[in-house]
Amino acid sequence: MNKSEFIKAVDIVSKEKCISKDVIFEAMELALSSAYKKNFDSKTNVRVDINRDTGDVKVYSVLNVVDKISDEDEEAYAKILLEDARKIVKGINVGETIEKEVTPKDFGRVATSTAKQVVTQKIREAERSSIMNEFEGKQDEMLIGMVSREDAVNYYIDLGRAHGILPKKELIPGEKVEMGSSIKVYATKIEDTGKGPLILLSRAHYGFIKRLLESEIPELKEGIVKLYSVARDAGSRSKVAVYSDNPKVDAIGACIGERSSRISKIMKELNGEKLDIVLYDKDPVVFIKNALSPAKEVNVIITDPKENTAICIADGDQLSLAIGKKGQNVRLASRLTKYRIDVKTTKELKEAGINIGFE
Repeated sequence: MNKSEFIKAVDIVSKEKCISKDVIFEAMELALSSAYKKNFDSKTNVRVDINRDTGDVKVYSVLNVVDKISDEDEEAYAKILLEDARKIVKGINVGETIEKEVTPKDFGRVATSTAKQVVTQKIREAERSSIMNEFEGKQDEMLIGMVSREDAVNYYIDLGRAHGILPKKELIPGEKVEMGSSIKVYATKIEDTGKGPLILLSRAHYGFIKRLLESEIPELKEGIVKLYSVARDAGSRSKVAVYSDNPKVDAIGACIGERSSRISKIMKELNGEKLDIVLYDKDPVVFIKNALSPAKEVNVIITDPKENTAICIADGDQLSLAIGKKGQNVRLASRLTKYRIDVKTTKELKEAGINIGFE
């Protein structure tokens, strides 16, 4: 490879791997420095310089100017006495360095094979760092990729310069994934393993609901409508609490959309998972009532504000609505409000000797 081809090769690697050309040149210079010491049995400190425009390689020995050198000094080979240094460079002082070109005639041929492995490793490290920088800050965010392959327990999602792992247990229950299809995923974990980024993905995580809502509802992304909390039983039902600081804004209506257009699109992405949008309220009694929807005629009592416990009184068909199938509705309401909610009938309270009057 001649010098011009070398420069072109650096340009190609830089563009394809998204690595700074300076990083590649610095890796080459470090590798060639090691190669010089190994192949020419040199203990002298050396500096290798590669001309970024021409590809010319020059090797310089580097000596530190000192006022004395002891016999026990193990680094004497890298030093030169001030009096000797001034014979070479007039006016030089202690602490400065003298450089002398020592480039061997056959250095390029000898060094290339030795340096190749080191350079390759440095480029890999730089590429890994570049990829990590690209994905840094994307944890807990929505990503879009392509389903590239699968094994017994995972799908592997092509995210461009890296692949993410989507465990099959993190799919929405009941959904099917097709090879080569585009898929929206939530990044639950991104870390550097030393070999490359580990990107764990999910579609069952409650955070997936958050990011999906933000992508489909402009008011949420703009902050006009705010998302307070999400509770989810993936594949079955989720509850989302929203509100707005502007009393003129219908937070729930913004999420549902005209003729349910927005909520329908979101539910389609969730494979038909039901989605309850409820209004958050600073008053925990009101918030818990809202969270227990579709139950309407219920009464709520905060039994211990410090421990976040409450009793919900529901009778007739409101009882089954408040509790939900297999306790799902009250369980999701508890997670949404962060209150432990105990659902009781008026009769059960009286039998327990608890008499509570309601307005």
